[in-house]
Amino acid sequence: MSVFMDLNVLFSPDRNRLQGVIETAAHLGFSTVAINYVFEPSSKKKQEVPVPCPISELIDQLPVVQGRSRPIRVLNRLTVLMSDSSHFRPSAPEYRRFDLLAVQPTTEKLFHAACMLYDVDIVCISVTEKLPFIFKRAPINGAVERGVVFEVSYSAAIRDATMRRYTIANAVCLMDSCKGKNVILSSAAEKALELRGPYDVTNLGLLFGLSDGDAKEAVSSTCRAVLLHAGNKYYSTSTASTTGSTAMSTTAIVMMMKEDEGQPSAKRCSGRPSGPSGPPHLRPPSSV
Repeated sequence: MSVFMDLNVLFSPDRNRLQGVIETAAHLGFSTVAINYVFEPSSKKKQEVPVPCPISELIDQLPVVQGRSRPIRVLNRLTVLMSDSSHFRPSAPEYRRFDLLAVQPTTEKLFHAACMLYDVDIVCISVTEKLPFIFKRAPINGAVERGVVFEVSYSAAIRDATMRRYTIANAVCLMDSCKGKNVILSSAAEKALELRGPYDVTNLGLLFGLSDGDAKEAVSSTCRAVLLHAGNKYYSTSTASTTGSTAMSTTAIVMMMKEDEGQPSAKRCSGRPSGPSGPPHLRPPSSV
């Protein structure tokens, strides 16, 4: 049975709205969601990276996933909107407060750097405007080799007809370059009405140019590989206990996934994955 994930639910200071989104995601069958904190640095004034709120303060009780016997899992994610290279600080300790780290580059140079150099998990593709550059194979292939994924979100297409055209056009251009590899589909939902079920999202993937198999993986196994990539990244540098990070370690992520797959807990004792996981093009490095 597939385990579905939505790794982009926008953070809202309105606790009731955010709780409604998470409850709807659980009802639709998503086993894991990531609350996304968007950070847009400015060159005019110094800005602080947001601090993720503890899940227990946002939600009184986690809802049970439809068709499963366990509650939904909620992660924290940071997305940095980049219009200048100085907006991303590779060694920033603030980034380690989050389980997932994403960037959204706005220029071709920054897109190349995000694919080839930056230690991130997700590269976001803009869906609200026409991209000022075209996707080239070299950085795309570099990102695939490093286990970095590309994200296309769909909620903007629900809100506005113009953004719908941009979403489809930008997504199709990406699929032409990456051939459907390392792509995840997420909602970027601000409210519950903007969420769609996993199979509806799969159908959207077909509209974006994904094959049937790649569209299914974009809401399941490729998302799973993103979490493994994030866990391996933190594990390879230092453990959460020594950095003071609230982000999950590889151990916690692997335990979480084995629980979702119904595997016995006796197999959940290693500090790293026991073998390659996820699609072949997204398996974590064997050296970690």
